[in-house]
Amino acid sequence: MSGLTRSSQVPYKRWKDTDIRVHEEQSGNNEPSNEGVCTIPKQADLEDSKTRSSGMSETFTVEEAVEAIGFGMFQWKLSMLTGVAWMADAMEMMLLSIAAPQLRCEWRLSSWKVAFITTLVFIGMMLSSSLWGNISDKYGRKVCLILCMVWTLYYGLLSAFAPVYGWILVLRGLVGFGLGGAPQSVTLYTEFLPVKTRGISIILLGVFWAVGAVFEVLLAMMIMPTLGWKWLLAFSTFPLVIFAASCCWLPESARFDVLRGREDKALNTLKQVAASNGSSMPTGRLISNTQTDRGSIRDLFIPEYRKTTLLIWFIWLCSAFSYYGLVLLTTELFQAGSPCSVTDNSSMEPQCNLECKYLTFRDYEDLLWTTFAEFPGILISVWMIDRIGRRKSMALCFLAFSLCILPLYVCTQRTLLTVFIFIARACITAGWQVAYVYTPEVFPTATRAIGIGTSSGMARVGALVTPFIAQVLLKTSVYLTLSVYLICCLLGTVASWALPMETTGRSLEESTKNTTEQKHMERPHGSETAETSSNTSP
Repeated sequence: MSGLTRSSQVPYKRWKDTDIRVHEEQSGNNEPSNEGVCTIPKQADLEDSKTRSSGMSETFTVEEAVEAIGFGMFQWKLSMLTGVAWMADAMEMMLLSIAAPQLRCEWRLSSWKVAFITTLVFIGMMLSSSLWGNISDKYGRKVCLILCMVWTLYYGLLSAFAPVYGWILVLRGLVGFGLGGAPQSVTLYTEFLPVKTRGISIILLGVFWAVGAVFEVLLAMMIMPTLGWKWLLAFSTFPLVIFAASCCWLPESARFDVLRGREDKALNTLKQVAASNGSSMPTGRLISNTQTDRGSIRDLFIPEYRKTTLLIWFIWLCSAFSYYGLVLLTTELFQAGSPCSVTDNSSMEPQCNLECKYLTFRDYEDLLWTTFAEFPGILISVWMIDRIGRRKSMALCFLAFSLCILPLYVCTQRTLLTVFIFIARACITAGWQVAYVYTPEVFPTATRAIGIGTSSGMARVGALVTPFIAQVLLKTSVYLTLSVYLICCLLGTVASWALPMETTGRSLEESTKNTTEQKHMERPHGSETAETSSNTSP
Protein backbone atom coordinates (compact mmCIF):
# COMPACT_ATOMS: atom_id res chain seq x y z
CA MET A 1 0.00 0.00 0.00
CA SER A 2 3.09 2.19 0.09
CA GLY A 3 2.88 5.33 -2.06
CA LEU A 4 -0.82 4.94 -2.81
CA THR A 5 -3.72 7.16 -1.83
CA ARG A 6 -6.69 5.06 -0.91
CA SER A 7 -9.95 5.39 0.91
CA SER A 8 -11.98 2.37 1.74
CA GLN A 9 -14.97 1.77 3.85
CA VAL A 10 -14.97 -1.18 6.19
CA PRO A 11 -18.39 -2.68 6.92
CA TYR A 12 -20.13 -2.17 10.24
CA LYS A 13 -18.53 -3.90 13.23
CA ARG A 14 -20.62 -4.52 16.32
CA TRP A 15 -19.14 -3.75 19.73
CA LYS A 16 -21.35 -4.12 22.77
CA ASP A 17 -24.59 -3.53 20.87
CA THR A 18 -23.16 -0.48 19.04
CA ASP A 19 -22.73 -0.40 15.24
CA ILE A 20 -19.62 1.54 14.29
CA ARG A 21 -18.52 2.41 10.75
CA VAL A 22 -14.76 2.66 10.44
CA HIS A 23 -13.09 4.72 7.70
CA GLU A 24 -9.47 4.55 6.64
CA GLU A 25 -7.61 7.43 4.99
CA GLN A 26 -4.03 7.51 3.84
CA SER A 27 -2.16 10.42 2.34
CA GLY A 28 0.48 10.22 -0.30
CA ASN A 29 3.29 10.43 2.29
CA ASN A 30 1.97 7.28 3.99
CA GLU A 31 1.00 9.26 7.11
CA PRO A 32 -2.43 8.30 8.43
CA SER A 33 -4.78 11.21 8.99
CA ASN A 34 -7.25 11.44 11.81
CA GLU A 35 -10.07 12.48 9.56
CA GLY A 36 -13.19 10.35 9.87
CA VAL A 37 -11.78 7.97 12.48
CA CYS A 38 -14.12 6.89 15.27
CA THR A 39 -13.08 6.19 18.79
CA ILE A 40 -13.66 2.55 19.70
CA PRO A 41 -12.73 0.43 22.70
CA LYS A 42 -9.12 -0.62 23.06
CA GLN A 43 -9.49 -4.33 22.33
CA ALA A 44 -11.37 -3.77 19.10
CA ASP A 45 -8.93 -1.01 18.19
CA LEU A 46 -6.03 -3.40 18.56
CA GLU A 47 -7.73 -6.06 16.46
CA ASP A 48 -8.56 -3.58 13.69
CA SER A 49 -5.05 -2.13 13.73
CA LYS A 50 -3.65 -5.63 13.24
CA THR A 51 -6.03 -6.19 10.39
CA ARG A 52 -5.19 -2.87 8.72
CA SER A 53 -1.47 -3.40 9.16
CA SER A 54 -1.73 -6.72 7.33
CA GLY A 55 -3.36 -4.90 4.40
CA MET A 56 -6.58 -6.89 4.30
CA SER A 57 -9.96 -7.15 6.03
CA GLU A 58 -10.95 -9.98 8.37
CA THR A 59 -12.71 -12.57 6.24
CA PHE A 60 -12.97 -16.35 6.07
CA THR A 61 -14.36 -18.97 3.70
CA VAL A 62 -16.46 -22.04 4.46
CA GLU A 63 -13.33 -24.16 3.96
CA GLU A 64 -11.47 -22.16 6.59
CA ALA A 65 -14.43 -22.34 8.97
CA VAL A 66 -14.71 -26.13 8.61
CA GLU A 67 -10.97 -26.46 9.26
CA ALA A 68 -11.15 -24.20 12.32
CA ILE A 69 -14.18 -26.00 13.79
CA GLY A 70 -12.64 -29.42 13.25
CA PHE A 71 -14.14 -32.88 13.72
CA GLY A 72 -16.41 -33.33 16.73
CA MET A 73 -19.84 -34.26 18.01
CA PHE A 74 -21.64 -32.76 15.01
CA GLN A 75 -19.73 -34.97 12.55
CA TRP A 76 -20.37 -38.02 14.75
CA LYS A 77 -24.13 -37.34 14.65
CA LEU A 78 -24.06 -36.71 10.91
CA SER A 79 -22.07 -39.89 10.30
CA MET A 80 -24.69 -41.87 12.20
CA LEU A 81 -27.59 -40.46 10.19
CA THR A 82 -25.95 -40.68 6.77
CA GLY A 83 -24.59 -44.09 7.78
CA VAL A 84 -28.15 -45.35 8.30
CA ALA A 85 -28.88 -44.41 4.68
CA TRP A 86 -25.74 -46.28 3.65
CA MET A 87 -26.79 -49.30 5.72
CA ALA A 88 -30.20 -49.34 4.01
CA ASP A 89 -28.54 -49.32 0.58
CA ALA A 90 -26.36 -52.31 1.52
CA MET A 91 -29.32 -54.32 2.83
CA GLU A 92 -31.39 -53.70 -0.29
CA MET A 93 -28.46 -54.89 -2.41
CA MET A 94 -27.67 -57.99 -0.36
CA LEU A 95 -31.22 -59.27 -0.31
CA LEU A 96 -31.13 -59.56 -4.11
CA SER A 97 -28.67 -62.45 -3.94
CA ILE A 98 -30.42 -64.00 -0.92
CA ALA A 99 -34.00 -63.90 -2.21
CA ALA A 100 -33.12 -64.96 -5.77
CA PRO A 101 -32.86 -68.74 -5.11
CA GLN A 102 -36.24 -68.84 -3.32
CA LEU A 103 -37.94 -66.78 -6.03
CA ARG A 104 -36.52 -69.12 -8.65
CA CYS A 105 -38.04 -72.15 -6.95
CA GLU A 106 -41.31 -70.58 -5.80
CA TRP A 107 -42.22 -69.04 -9.17
CA ARG A 108 -40.35 -71.58 -11.34
CA LEU A 109 -38.18 -68.89 -12.92
CA SER A 110 -35.41 -69.45 -15.42
CA SER A 111 -31.92 -68.09 -14.76
CA TRP A 112 -32.35 -65.07 -17.00
CA LYS A 113 -35.63 -64.09 -15.30
CA VAL A 114 -33.95 -64.22 -11.89
CA ALA A 115 -31.07 -62.14 -13.23
CA PHE A 116 -33.54 -59.63 -14.72
CA ILE A 117 -34.93 -58.84 -11.22
CA THR A 118 -31.47 -57.73 -10.12
CA THR A 119 -30.81 -55.97 -13.40
CA LEU A 120 -34.03 -53.95 -13.18
CA VAL A 121 -33.02 -52.65 -9.75
CA PHE A 122 -29.76 -51.43 -11.22
CA ILE A 123 -31.52 -49.96 -14.25
CA GLY A 124 -33.62 -47.87 -11.85
CA MET A 125 -30.47 -46.77 -10.04
CA MET A 126 -28.70 -45.95 -13.30
CA LEU A 127 -31.60 -43.84 -14.60
CA SER A 128 -31.98 -41.90 -11.36
CA SER A 129 -28.38 -41.36 -10.22
CA SER A 130 -27.76 -38.35 -12.45
CA LEU A 131 -31.24 -37.01 -11.70
CA TRP A 132 -30.67 -37.14 -7.94
CA GLY A 133 -27.26 -35.52 -8.44
CA ASN A 134 -28.87 -32.71 -10.44
CA ILE A 135 -31.50 -32.20 -7.72
CA SER A 136 -28.78 -32.16 -5.07
CA ASP A 137 -26.72 -29.51 -6.89
CA LYS A 138 -29.76 -27.32 -7.63
CA TYR A 139 -32.04 -27.70 -4.62
CA GLY A 140 -29.79 -28.96 -1.86
CA ARG A 141 -28.22 -32.11 -0.45
CA LYS A 142 -30.77 -32.36 2.36
CA VAL A 143 -33.82 -32.19 0.08
CA CYS A 144 -32.35 -34.79 -2.28
CA LEU A 145 -31.41 -37.26 0.44
CA ILE A 146 -34.77 -37.09 2.23
CA LEU A 147 -36.74 -37.51 -1.01
CA CYS A 148 -34.77 -40.52 -2.24
CA MET A 149 -34.83 -42.31 1.12
CA VAL A 150 -38.58 -41.82 1.64
CA TRP A 151 -39.16 -42.99 -1.95
CA THR A 152 -37.11 -46.15 -1.30
CA LEU A 153 -38.96 -46.85 1.95
CA TYR A 154 -42.38 -46.58 0.30
CA TYR A 155 -41.67 -48.87 -2.66
CA GLY A 156 -39.54 -51.21 -0.54
CA LEU A 157 -42.54 -51.92 1.66
CA LEU A 158 -44.86 -52.29 -1.35
CA SER A 159 -42.51 -54.82 -2.99
CA ALA A 160 -43.02 -57.12 0.01
CA PHE A 161 -46.63 -57.53 -1.16
CA ALA A 162 -45.81 -58.33 -4.80
CA PRO A 163 -48.16 -61.17 -5.86
CA VAL A 164 -46.54 -62.18 -9.15
CA TYR A 165 -43.28 -61.89 -11.08
CA GLY A 166 -44.39 -58.81 -13.05
CA TRP A 167 -45.13 -56.83 -9.90
CA ILE A 168 -41.81 -57.67 -8.28
CA LEU A 169 -40.05 -56.38 -11.40
CA VAL A 170 -41.89 -53.04 -11.35
CA LEU A 171 -41.63 -52.44 -7.61
CA ARG A 172 -37.98 -53.43 -7.27
CA GLY A 173 -37.21 -51.22 -10.23
CA LEU A 174 -38.80 -48.30 -8.35
CA VAL A 175 -36.79 -49.22 -5.26
CA GLY A 176 -33.68 -49.02 -7.41
CA PHE A 177 -34.78 -45.60 -8.65
CA GLY A 178 -34.80 -44.36 -5.06
CA LEU A 179 -31.50 -46.00 -4.16
CA GLY A 180 -29.85 -44.05 -6.97
CA GLY A 181 -29.78 -41.06 -4.62
CA ALA A 182 -28.13 -42.85 -1.69
CA PRO A 183 -24.56 -41.78 -2.70
CA GLN A 184 -25.60 -38.17 -2.07
CA SER A 185 -25.24 -38.95 1.63
CA VAL A 186 -21.50 -39.03 0.94
CA THR A 187 -21.74 -35.60 -0.76
CA LEU A 188 -23.39 -34.08 2.30
CA TYR A 189 -21.04 -35.79 4.75
CA THR A 190 -17.91 -34.82 2.82
CA GLU A 191 -18.76 -31.11 2.82
CA PHE A 192 -18.66 -30.95 6.63
CA LEU A 193 -15.31 -32.73 7.02
CA PRO A 194 -11.92 -31.06 7.56
CA VAL A 195 -9.07 -32.10 5.26
CA LYS A 196 -7.12 -34.02 7.90
CA THR A 197 -9.93 -36.44 8.75
CA ARG A 198 -11.84 -36.50 5.46
CA GLY A 199 -10.35 -39.63 3.92
CA ILE A 200 -10.57 -41.82 7.02
CA SER A 201 -14.05 -40.51 7.91
CA ILE A 202 -15.55 -41.40 4.53
CA ILE A 203 -13.86 -44.80 4.60
CA LEU A 204 -15.25 -45.49 8.07
CA LEU A 205 -18.69 -44.53 6.78
CA GLY A 206 -18.34 -47.77 4.84
CA VAL A 207 -18.60 -49.59 8.18
CA PHE A 208 -22.34 -48.93 7.99
CA TRP A 209 -22.42 -50.62 4.59
CA ALA A 210 -20.62 -53.64 6.05
CA VAL A 211 -22.94 -53.73 9.08
CA GLY A 212 -25.94 -53.53 6.76
CA ALA A 213 -24.68 -56.41 4.62
CA VAL A 214 -23.96 -58.61 7.65
CA PHE A 215 -27.28 -57.69 9.27
CA GLU A 216 -29.12 -58.68 6.09
CA VAL A 217 -27.54 -62.14 6.11
CA LEU A 218 -28.37 -62.63 9.79
CA LEU A 219 -31.91 -61.42 9.14
CA ALA A 220 -32.24 -63.89 6.28
CA MET A 221 -30.99 -66.76 8.46
CA MET A 222 -33.83 -66.07 10.92
CA ILE A 223 -36.64 -65.15 8.52
CA MET A 224 -36.20 -67.06 5.26
CA PRO A 225 -36.59 -70.64 6.58
CA THR A 226 -39.89 -69.82 8.31
CA LEU A 227 -41.51 -66.63 7.05
CA GLY A 228 -40.13 -66.43 3.51
CA TRP A 229 -38.81 -63.71 1.19
CA LYS A 230 -41.78 -61.31 1.57
CA TRP A 231 -41.11 -60.77 5.26
CA LEU A 232 -37.41 -60.39 4.51
CA LEU A 233 -38.19 -57.53 2.09
CA ALA A 234 -40.42 -55.87 4.70
CA PHE A 235 -37.91 -56.11 7.58
CA SER A 236 -35.09 -54.91 5.31
CA THR A 237 -36.66 -51.43 5.27
CA PHE A 238 -35.97 -50.98 9.01
CA PRO A 239 -32.96 -48.59 8.54
CA LEU A 240 -35.08 -46.48 6.19
CA VAL A 241 -37.72 -46.12 8.90
CA ILE A 242 -35.02 -44.89 11.31
CA PHE A 243 -33.78 -42.38 8.75
CA ALA A 244 -37.29 -41.07 8.02
CA ALA A 245 -37.90 -40.57 11.75
CA SER A 246 -34.61 -38.69 12.24
CA CYS A 247 -34.24 -36.68 9.02
CA CYS A 248 -35.65 -33.48 10.59
CA TRP A 249 -32.24 -32.99 12.25
CA LEU A 250 -30.37 -33.32 8.94
CA PRO A 251 -28.56 -30.01 8.14
CA GLU A 252 -28.10 -28.44 4.73
CA SER A 253 -24.54 -28.14 3.45
CA ALA A 254 -23.00 -24.76 4.26
CA ARG A 255 -20.95 -25.05 1.08
CA PHE A 256 -24.13 -25.42 -0.98
CA ASP A 257 -25.79 -22.44 0.72
CA VAL A 258 -22.75 -20.26 0.10
CA LEU A 259 -22.60 -21.24 -3.55
CA ARG A 260 -26.27 -20.33 -3.85
CA GLY A 261 -25.68 -16.92 -2.28
CA ARG A 262 -27.29 -17.66 1.09
CA GLU A 263 -24.38 -16.58 3.28
CA ASP A 264 -26.55 -15.90 6.35
CA LYS A 265 -27.97 -19.42 6.34
CA ALA A 266 -24.52 -20.92 5.80
CA LEU A 267 -23.13 -18.86 8.67
CA ASN A 268 -25.90 -20.02 11.01
CA THR A 269 -25.19 -23.64 10.07
CA LEU A 270 -21.48 -23.20 10.76
CA LYS A 271 -22.23 -21.59 14.13
CA GLN A 272 -24.43 -24.57 15.06
CA VAL A 273 -21.62 -26.95 14.05
CA ALA A 274 -19.11 -24.98 16.15
CA ALA A 275 -21.46 -24.95 19.16
CA SER A 276 -22.04 -28.70 18.87
CA ASN A 277 -18.30 -29.37 18.66
CA GLY A 278 -17.43 -26.92 21.42
CA SER A 279 -15.19 -25.02 18.98
CA SER A 280 -14.94 -21.38 18.00
CA MET A 281 -15.64 -19.79 14.63
CA PRO A 282 -12.97 -17.80 12.77
CA THR A 283 -13.14 -14.05 13.34
CA GLY A 284 -14.37 -11.73 10.60
CA ARG A 285 -17.12 -12.26 8.09
CA LEU A 286 -17.93 -15.07 5.68
CA ILE A 287 -17.06 -14.54 2.03
CA SER A 288 -18.50 -16.65 -0.74
CA ASN A 289 -18.26 -17.75 -4.31
CA THR A 290 -21.48 -17.94 -6.27
CA GLN A 291 -22.21 -19.94 -9.39
CA THR A 292 -25.54 -19.66 -11.12
CA ASP A 293 -25.30 -22.70 -13.41
CA ARG A 294 -24.98 -25.56 -10.94
CA GLY A 295 -25.48 -29.25 -11.52
CA SER A 296 -24.59 -29.23 -15.22
CA ILE A 297 -23.06 -32.37 -16.72
CA ARG A 298 -21.17 -30.28 -19.27
CA ASP A 299 -19.09 -28.83 -16.42
CA LEU A 300 -17.66 -32.31 -15.91
CA PHE A 301 -16.16 -32.10 -19.39
CA ILE A 302 -14.37 -28.78 -19.28
CA PRO A 303 -10.67 -29.28 -20.15
CA GLU A 304 -9.59 -29.44 -16.48
CA TYR A 305 -11.92 -32.35 -15.69
CA ARG A 306 -12.58 -34.24 -18.95
CA LYS A 307 -9.96 -36.96 -18.54
CA THR A 308 -10.62 -37.29 -14.81
CA THR A 309 -14.36 -37.66 -15.37
CA LEU A 310 -14.00 -40.43 -17.96
CA LEU A 311 -11.49 -42.38 -15.87
CA ILE A 312 -13.59 -42.06 -12.69
CA TRP A 313 -16.66 -43.28 -14.54
CA PHE A 314 -14.78 -46.34 -15.74
CA ILE A 315 -13.38 -47.03 -12.25
CA TRP A 316 -16.87 -46.91 -10.73
CA LEU A 317 -18.20 -49.18 -13.48
CA CYS A 318 -15.44 -51.75 -12.83
CA SER A 319 -15.93 -51.53 -9.06
CA ALA A 320 -19.67 -52.18 -9.15
CA PHE A 321 -19.40 -54.83 -11.87
CA SER A 322 -16.82 -56.77 -9.86
CA TYR A 323 -18.33 -56.23 -6.39
CA TYR A 324 -21.90 -57.23 -7.20
CA GLY A 325 -20.66 -59.94 -9.53
CA LEU A 326 -18.73 -61.50 -6.65
CA VAL A 327 -21.76 -61.22 -4.34
CA LEU A 328 -23.95 -63.06 -6.86
CA LEU A 329 -21.22 -65.58 -7.66
CA THR A 330 -20.95 -66.45 -3.98
CA THR A 331 -24.51 -67.75 -3.64
CA GLU A 332 -24.41 -69.44 -7.05
CA LEU A 333 -21.15 -71.28 -6.34
CA PHE A 334 -22.25 -72.25 -2.83
CA GLN A 335 -25.46 -73.70 -4.25
CA ALA A 336 -23.46 -75.71 -6.78
CA GLY A 337 -21.34 -77.15 -3.96
CA SER A 338 -18.04 -76.32 -5.67
CA PRO A 339 -16.77 -73.98 -8.38
CA CYS A 340 -17.12 -76.68 -10.94
CA SER A 341 -17.80 -80.35 -11.54
CA VAL A 342 -14.90 -81.92 -13.38
CA THR A 343 -15.56 -84.84 -15.73
CA ASP A 344 -13.18 -87.63 -16.60
CA ASN A 345 -12.40 -85.92 -19.90
CA SER A 346 -9.86 -83.28 -18.91
CA SER A 347 -10.32 -81.44 -22.19
CA MET A 348 -13.88 -80.55 -21.29
CA GLU A 349 -14.49 -77.28 -19.46
CA PRO A 350 -16.12 -77.53 -16.03
CA GLN A 351 -19.81 -76.72 -15.83
CA CYS A 352 -21.75 -75.35 -12.86
CA ASN A 353 -24.74 -77.31 -11.64
CA LEU A 354 -27.35 -74.66 -10.78
CA GLU A 355 -30.51 -76.59 -10.02
CA CYS A 356 -33.48 -75.26 -8.11
CA LYS A 357 -32.24 -75.35 -4.53
CA TYR A 358 -33.09 -73.35 -1.44
CA LEU A 359 -30.21 -71.89 0.52
CA THR A 360 -29.26 -74.13 3.43
CA PHE A 361 -28.04 -73.04 6.86
CA ARG A 362 -24.48 -73.82 5.77
CA ASP A 363 -24.95 -71.62 2.72
CA TYR A 364 -25.97 -68.74 4.99
CA GLU A 365 -22.97 -69.39 7.24
CA ASP A 366 -20.51 -69.24 4.33
CA LEU A 367 -22.28 -66.19 2.92
CA LEU A 368 -21.92 -64.56 6.33
CA TRP A 369 -18.19 -65.31 6.41
CA THR A 370 -17.63 -63.80 2.97
CA THR A 371 -19.74 -60.76 3.95
CA PHE A 372 -17.45 -60.21 6.96
CA ALA A 373 -14.78 -59.46 4.35
CA GLU A 374 -16.26 -55.94 4.19
CA PHE A 375 -14.60 -55.12 7.53
CA PRO A 376 -10.98 -56.01 6.66
CA GLY A 377 -11.59 -54.27 3.33
CA ILE A 378 -12.40 -51.08 5.21
CA LEU A 379 -9.33 -51.49 7.44
CA ILE A 380 -7.14 -52.00 4.38
CA SER A 381 -8.42 -48.81 2.77
CA VAL A 382 -7.99 -46.84 6.02
CA TRP A 383 -4.37 -47.99 6.23
CA MET A 384 -3.57 -47.22 2.58
CA ILE A 385 -5.48 -44.10 1.67
CA ASP A 386 -3.28 -41.47 3.33
CA ARG A 387 -0.05 -43.43 3.19
CA ILE A 388 0.19 -44.18 -0.53
CA GLY A 389 -2.54 -41.89 -1.87
CA ARG A 390 -5.94 -42.37 -3.49
CA ARG A 391 -4.82 -43.38 -6.98
CA LYS A 392 -2.29 -46.01 -5.93
CA SER A 393 -4.74 -47.43 -3.37
CA MET A 394 -7.42 -48.03 -6.02
CA ALA A 395 -4.90 -49.53 -8.45
CA LEU A 396 -3.51 -51.90 -5.82
CA CYS A 397 -6.98 -53.09 -4.79
CA PHE A 398 -8.00 -53.85 -8.37
CA LEU A 399 -4.78 -55.78 -8.93
CA ALA A 400 -5.20 -57.80 -5.72
CA PHE A 401 -8.78 -58.70 -6.71
CA SER A 402 -7.50 -60.01 -10.06
CA LEU A 403 -4.93 -62.19 -8.32
CA CYS A 404 -7.63 -63.67 -6.06
CA ILE A 405 -9.71 -64.63 -9.11
CA LEU A 406 -6.92 -66.76 -10.58
CA PRO A 407 -7.17 -69.67 -8.04
CA LEU A 408 -10.88 -70.05 -8.86
CA TYR A 409 -9.90 -71.40 -12.30
CA VAL A 410 -8.86 -74.56 -10.45
CA CYS A 411 -11.50 -76.79 -8.90
CA THR A 412 -10.93 -75.91 -5.26
CA GLN A 413 -12.57 -77.26 -2.14
CA ARG A 414 -15.36 -75.29 -0.55
CA THR A 415 -13.16 -74.04 2.28
CA LEU A 416 -10.55 -72.65 -0.12
CA LEU A 417 -13.33 -71.21 -2.27
CA THR A 418 -14.64 -69.30 0.75
CA VAL A 419 -11.14 -68.02 1.59
CA PHE A 420 -10.44 -66.71 -1.92
CA ILE A 421 -13.87 -65.08 -2.18
CA PHE A 422 -13.30 -63.52 1.26
CA ILE A 423 -9.98 -61.95 0.20
CA ALA A 424 -11.33 -60.83 -3.19
CA ARG A 425 -14.34 -59.17 -1.58
CA ALA A 426 -12.13 -57.37 0.94
CA CYS A 427 -9.98 -56.00 -1.91
CA ILE A 428 -12.84 -54.79 -4.11
CA THR A 429 -14.59 -53.26 -1.08
CA ALA A 430 -11.42 -51.34 -0.19
CA GLY A 431 -10.98 -50.09 -3.74
CA TRP A 432 -14.55 -48.90 -4.06
CA GLN A 433 -14.39 -47.15 -0.71
CA VAL A 434 -11.35 -45.21 -1.88
CA ALA A 435 -13.27 -44.24 -5.05
CA TYR A 436 -16.01 -42.85 -2.80
CA VAL A 437 -13.37 -40.68 -1.12
CA TYR A 438 -11.63 -39.57 -4.30
CA THR A 439 -14.71 -38.57 -6.32
CA PRO A 440 -16.14 -35.81 -4.05
CA GLU A 441 -12.61 -34.51 -3.49
CA VAL A 442 -11.76 -34.08 -7.14
CA PHE A 443 -14.96 -32.24 -8.20
CA PRO A 444 -15.89 -28.71 -6.99
CA THR A 445 -19.00 -27.99 -4.92
CA ALA A 446 -20.86 -26.65 -7.97
CA THR A 447 -20.67 -30.07 -9.66
CA ARG A 448 -19.79 -32.39 -6.79
CA ALA A 449 -23.23 -33.99 -6.50
CA ILE A 450 -23.66 -34.41 -10.26
CA GLY A 451 -20.13 -35.86 -10.36
CA ILE A 452 -20.98 -38.46 -7.75
CA GLY A 453 -24.40 -39.00 -9.32
CA THR A 454 -23.07 -39.69 -12.80
CA SER A 455 -20.30 -41.89 -11.38
CA SER A 456 -22.91 -43.82 -9.45
CA GLY A 457 -24.92 -44.09 -12.66
CA MET A 458 -21.94 -45.64 -14.44
CA ALA A 459 -21.54 -48.03 -11.51
CA ARG A 460 -25.13 -49.15 -12.07
CA VAL A 461 -24.35 -49.84 -15.71
CA GLY A 462 -21.75 -52.33 -14.52
CA ALA A 463 -24.07 -53.66 -11.84
CA LEU A 464 -27.01 -54.25 -14.21
CA VAL A 465 -24.79 -56.22 -16.61
CA THR A 466 -23.14 -58.38 -13.97
CA PRO A 467 -26.16 -60.63 -13.16
CA PHE A 468 -26.08 -61.96 -16.72
CA ILE A 469 -22.41 -62.83 -16.24
CA ALA A 470 -22.57 -64.19 -12.68
CA GLN A 471 -25.92 -65.99 -13.00
CA VAL A 472 -26.42 -66.75 -16.70
CA LEU A 473 -22.98 -67.02 -18.32
CA LEU A 474 -21.71 -68.97 -15.29
CA LYS A 475 -24.13 -71.76 -16.15
CA THR A 476 -22.44 -72.12 -19.52
CA SER A 477 -18.77 -71.51 -18.72
CA VAL A 478 -16.91 -71.04 -15.46
CA TYR A 479 -13.67 -70.11 -17.23
CA LEU A 480 -15.26 -67.45 -19.42
CA THR A 481 -17.13 -65.93 -16.46
CA LEU A 482 -13.99 -65.63 -14.34
CA SER A 483 -12.04 -64.22 -17.30
CA VAL A 484 -14.52 -61.37 -17.73
CA TYR A 485 -14.03 -60.26 -14.10
CA LEU A 486 -10.27 -60.73 -14.31
CA ILE A 487 -9.90 -58.53 -17.41
CA CYS A 488 -12.27 -55.91 -16.01
CA CYS A 489 -10.21 -55.43 -12.85
CA LEU A 490 -6.93 -55.34 -14.74
CA LEU A 491 -8.34 -52.49 -16.82
CA GLY A 492 -9.49 -50.84 -13.57
CA THR A 493 -5.89 -51.01 -12.33
CA VAL A 494 -4.68 -49.15 -15.42
CA ALA A 495 -7.44 -46.52 -15.16
CA SER A 496 -6.66 -45.82 -11.49
CA TRP A 497 -2.98 -45.37 -12.22
CA ALA A 498 -3.76 -43.02 -15.13
CA LEU A 499 -5.80 -40.53 -13.06
CA PRO A 500 -4.18 -37.10 -13.55
CA MET A 501 -4.82 -35.70 -10.06
CA GLU A 502 -3.99 -36.90 -6.55
CA THR A 503 -6.34 -35.42 -3.93
CA THR A 504 -4.63 -36.48 -0.70
CA GLY A 505 -4.43 -33.44 1.61
CA ARG A 506 -6.18 -31.22 -0.94
CA SER A 507 -8.89 -28.70 0.03
CA LEU A 508 -12.35 -29.05 -1.48
CA GLU A 509 -12.94 -26.71 -4.40
CA GLU A 510 -16.10 -24.60 -4.49
CA SER A 511 -16.79 -23.58 -8.10
CA THR A 512 -15.51 -24.04 -11.63
CA LYS A 513 -13.19 -21.19 -12.45
CA ASN A 514 -14.80 -20.20 -15.73
CA THR A 515 -18.11 -19.28 -14.08
CA THR A 516 -17.04 -18.03 -10.66
CA GLU A 517 -18.17 -14.71 -9.25
CA GLN A 518 -16.61 -13.93 -5.89
CA LYS A 519 -18.69 -11.67 -3.67
CA HIS A 520 -17.99 -9.27 -0.84
CA MET A 521 -14.24 -9.14 -1.43
CA GLU A 522 -12.99 -5.87 0.08
CA ARG A 523 -9.22 -5.65 -0.17
CA PRO A 524 -6.97 -2.61 -0.36
CA HIS A 525 -5.63 -1.75 -3.81
CA GLY A 526 -2.18 -3.14 -4.35
CA SER A 527 -2.44 -5.77 -1.61
CA GLU A 528 -1.40 -9.29 -2.28
CA THR A 529 -4.10 -11.90 -2.85
CA ALA A 530 -2.61 -14.32 -0.38
CA GLU A 531 -6.00 -14.64 1.29
CA THR A 532 -7.66 -15.89 -1.88
CA SER A 533 -9.06 -19.30 -1.10
CA SER A 534 -8.06 -22.30 -3.12
CA ASN A 535 -11.73 -22.83 -3.81
CA THR A 536 -11.83 -19.97 -6.30
CA SER A 537 -10.62 -22.19 -9.11
CA PRO A 538 -9.88 -25.85 -9.60
